[in-house]
Amino acid sequence: KFEFNPKDGIDNPALSLAEDTDGKGLGEPRFYLLHKDSSETFGFCLHKELGRQGHIIRQVELGGLAQRRGLQDGDRLLQVNGHFVDHMDHSKVVQKIKASGNQVLLAVLDSNTYETAKALGRDLSQMLPTDIRPRLCHITRDKSGFGFSISGPEGAKGTFQLSVRRDGPAERAGLPSGSWLLELNGNSVRSYSHTQLARKLKRSGSKMTLLVASSAAEEFYRLWGLRVTAALADASWLPFKVRKLNMVKGPDGYGFLLKEEDCSSGTTGEFLWEVDAGLPAERAGMREGDRLLAVNGESIEGLNHQETVMRIRAQDKQVTLLVIDSAGDEFYRSVGLGTWYDE
Repeated sequence: KFEFNPKDGIDNPALSLAEDTDGKGLGEPRFYLLHKDSSETFGFCLHKELGRQGHIIRQVELGGLAQRRGLQDGDRLLQVNGHFVDHMDHSKVVQKIKASGNQVLLAVLDSNTYETAKALGRDLSQMLPTDIRPRLCHITRDKSGFGFSISGPEGAKGTFQLSVRRDGPAERAGLPSGSWLLELNGNSVRSYSHTQLARKLKRSGSKMTLLVASSAAEEFYRLWGLRVTAALADASWLPFKVRKLNMVKGPDGYGFLLKEEDCSSGTTGEFLWEVDAGLPAERAGMREGDRLLAVNGESIEGLNHQETVMRIRAQDKQVTLLVIDSAGDEFYRSVGLGTWYDE
C-alpha cells in the first residue's frame, strides 16, 4: 500500500512502504529526492566502516531533511542521481553527492537486506531500475522544421508524447522518439492543453529546449511521487559544455583573478578575470568571464568568496577547476540547472 501526503507536495518523501502488510515491499530499494537551500545540508553523513561493506548512511540529523524524507541510520547507498555507486571508491561517491548541488536523488537499501544480499552474492544493480534520468535536448530548427511531432489523448492536459523524424534536427539533438514531454524552455507543460503547447512552441522561434523522459522513467517518478526536474537530467546532449581546467602553479602563480559578482538571477557567483598570457590558467584554456562551478571536483555552491579562495589554495601547487563560459551559464540557468552541470 503506497502512502502519500498531498499536503507536502510531490517534492516530498518517497512513498512509504512501511505498511505493506503482505511483505512485498519489504527489503526493496527506497528512493528519495532531497532538495535543500544553499544554507542547508542534506542532514546525513556517508561513512565507510571497518569490517562492514557498502556506503553507510550515518548521523541522520534529528528533524533534518534526510530524516524528514525517511532515510535511516545504517541504510546503504546504492544509487546517486541514477548512477550505481556501490562498487565505487567511497571518496568518489561523497564527491558525487557534493557535485549534485542543492538537489540529489538517492536510492538506498536497509542494512539487513543489503548484508543478506551481499552474503548470497546477489548483484545489487539488478534490484534497481535503469535509465531513470530524464534528458535535456536543445533543438535548432532547419528549413524542414524541428523534426518532431506531438500527440496525446484528446482533451487531456499535460500528456504529450513525441514522435521524431529520422535524420531531422530533433534526432540530431538527441531527442528519443516515444519520450514524454515534461518541460519546454524551462517551464513545465503539466497544465498545458494541446492548443496552448502548440502556441508556446511557435513562440520559441528557431531554438527550443525540451526536458523529456522515457515511459519507464516517467512511470518510475510517478509511482514514487517524485517531481522530475532538469537538475536530474542527462545534459550530455546539450550544446554548452563545462570545461575542466587542470593547472600546475608556476613561478608567477596560476595567472588569473577571481572576483565575486552579481548574477542576473539575483544571486552572486565567482568569475575568472585578468587571465595572463602564457601562464598556467591560459594554457589550461581559461577564458575571461568564465564562471567557476567547482574546485577539485567539489561544487562551490553555498561558499562565500573567501571560502572559495581557500579551497583553491588548499593544494599548494596544483588545482582543477570546473568552469563554464557566460553564454553556457545563462543557458543552463534558463532551463533550471543552477550552477552545477553533469560532466
